Amino acid sequence: MPKLKSLAVVMAAVGILLAGCSNSDFQAETDYEIADFNYSNQDNEKVSLKDLEGKVWIADFIFTNCETVCPPMTFNLTKLQKELKKAGVEDYKIVSFSVDPEKDTPQALKEYISGYEADTGKWELLTGYKFEEIKDFAEHSFKTIVAKDPNSDQVIHQTSFFLVNQEGVVVKNYSGNSDVPYEEITSDMKTLIKEGSK
Repeated sequence: MPKLKSLAVVMAAVGILLAGCSNSDFQAETDYEIADFNYSNQDNEKVSLKDLEGKVWIADFIFTNCETVCPPMTFNLTKLQKELKKAGVEDYKIVSFSVDPEKDTPQALKEYISGYEADTGKWELLTGYKFEEIKDFAEHSFKTIVAKDPNSDQVIHQTSFFLVNQEGVVVKNYSGNSDVPYEEITSDMKTLIKEGSK
């Protein structure tokens, strides 16, 4: 009996070591299920959660009139696109939700993204809802804050990039404004895509 116990301990230790050596197993850090949505993109086409099913995607919250964090966040996502291309990652989406939907028409979003070197074929900038709707959606689906600034026309929001798996679940988030971990995001996306294709 003691021999069996010690064998079990050794086997468990080997299992832990093997798990530690493997880079292929993605470790989710969050488990937020995204509520169903059906919004308009920069080409005035409808994009729903169902349309993104089977894709790994990165989400963020921005608005075109943003004077602080949104331009660097959007630039950082264009840089991520270049890193993904270099790594041979093609089957993904980026989804930017506007937190100022009254001003951010599809045309305004199209003009905004045209100022960046973005691959818009893989990037949906979404609008077509009320402010309260996106506020609730951000809070419940992404556990993130969206609020109007009472002293200006700016909107308060967090600067995270959210990693969403093929089932529409937020599994991780990263800094999107500064010190963006491009290598980590690329590796995580690559792993999720690979695991999803098995």
